Amino acid sequence: MKSVILSSILPMAVVVSTTAGMAEKTFAAERDKKFFQSVKGEWVGPGEIVAGKYKGTKFTCNFTGSTPDGKIGMSLDGGCRVGIFTQQMSATIQHKGREGYKGSFMGGAAGSGLDIIGGNVVSANKVVFTINRNQLRGVMQALVPNDNSMTVTVAVRVDQQLVPVIGMKLKRVDTLEVGSIAPN
Repeated sequence: MKSVILSSILPMAVVVSTTAGMAEKTFAAERDKKFFQSVKGEWVGPGEIVAGKYKGTKFTCNFTGSTPDGKIGMSLDGGCRVGIFTQQMSATIQHKGREGYKGSFMGGAAGSGLDIIGGNVVSANKVVFTINRNQLRGVMQALVPNDNSMTVTVAVRVDQQLVPVIGMKLKRVDTLEVGSIAPN
C-alpha cells in the first residue's frame, strides 16, 4: 500500500517542483527584461571619481541605452567630459544562458576597462554586476528608481571591503526638436 501511494505521489511531486522552478525562471527573465527595457533611451548627468588617484574629479556624461534584439541584456554607449576632454565610455551586458551575465565595461580587461563576469537583476529597478581586471575585483550597480533617473556606481574590493570609486547620477532626456529651418 505504501509503495502504491509513493508511486502515485512521487511523479506528481516531481512535476510540481519542475513547474515551480520553470515559473521562477520565467518570472526572473521577465523581471530582467523589465529592468533592461527601463534603461533604453538618452541619459545625461554628472559623475565624480570618489576614491583613488583622481579623487574629486567631476565629469558630465551622455549615454544612449539600448537592448539587443531577442536577447536579455543592455548597452550604454556614449562618453564623459572633463573640461574640454571627452572619454568614450560603454558598458555591454548580455545573458549567456548557464554562464549568466557576461560583458564588458570600457572595452573589457583586454582593453582599458573591466570584464563583467557575473551578476543579477536584484529587482525591477536594480542590477549588480561583478567586474574583474587581473587582481582588481569589484561591482557595478545600476539603480533606476523611476522612469527618469538612474544612478550608476562602480566599487572595487580593497582588502575585504567594497570601496566606491565612480558615481554617476543620470537623468533621462527627451529628444525633442527645438526648432528647424525651412528649406529654400
